[in-house]
Amino acid sequence: MKAILFVGHGSRDPEGNEQIRQFIGQLVPELGKDLLYETCFLEFEQPNIAKGIDSCIAKGATSVALIPLMLLPAGHSKIHIPHEIDEAKEKYPAVQFTYGKPIGIHYEAIDICKSRLLETGEYQEGTDEKTAVILLGRGGSDADANSDLFKITRLLWEKLRVPMIEPAFIGVTSPSLEEAVEKTVRLGAEKVIILPYFLFTGVLIKRLEQMTEQFKAAYPGISFTLAEYFGFHPKLKTVIKDRVEEVLKGEVYMNCDTCQYRFEAMEHIDHHHHDHDHDHHHSHEEGSEAATVK
Repeated sequence: MKAILFVGHGSRDPEGNEQIRQFIGQLVPELGKDLLYETCFLEFEQPNIAKGIDSCIAKGATSVALIPLMLLPAGHSKIHIPHEIDEAKEKYPAVQFTYGKPIGIHYEAIDICKSRLLETGEYQEGTDEKTAVILLGRGGSDADANSDLFKITRLLWEKLRVPMIEPAFIGVTSPSLEEAVEKTVRLGAEKVIILPYFLFTGVLIKRLEQMTEQFKAAYPGISFTLAEYFGFHPKLKTVIKDRVEEVLKGEVYMNCDTCQYRFEAMEHIDHHHHDHDHDHHHSHEEGSEAATVK
């Protein structure tokens, strides 16, 4: 039996974890009926990855495909999840393990951004010269993931021709949200729409709600609007279905099992085991898959 193990990042906020479970609950009926489906979390929530794999095998799985529910490739998806897979291979040598891609730079993800922006009612395509959009990622220490947010910003501009659009991050790296807000106001923006490139709610989304109110107080006369995060957008199902289909067909081209840099990096992070009965510390904010593998 083949099993699909969805790996959510996990949040200190139970609401965010429940949204992941609800999303998978809605998605599974639209997937293949002859597969076993399980959900686990990288951190802050149980079951962790090891327990998720144990559950799949206890239910009869002879192959397990892990699908990271994460936005962009960063340390978790490039190093930490593959490390858990390596350990599982040693524990279950007769079981086949495969690893899918994160959401990444996907056409439908850009379309979700567009629809969340238009849903605010604060932007009319091609007409609002004084409206600025800030595409906000989580931010992390992985330059590759951070640079992807800049590419997504450009792709969104190509789709919408937004007069003023800036990338920003809520933690760890620059430009910060505060810097992006100041820049857009100096460039003459009268309306600023903050568009979070986040999958589900959590600690950072709720902090962002507070920050938006603070911007309104700090910049009187400027309109600030916080757009919706990805959430249960129908097109998100399309992306995850693509990732499941890829891994089942063996079409995952960016496989961390073949990454020479991962093995060198692992020598320095042996302390970083995700049993998650404890909180561990990263050099980034919670969930910083800048937003979201490989």
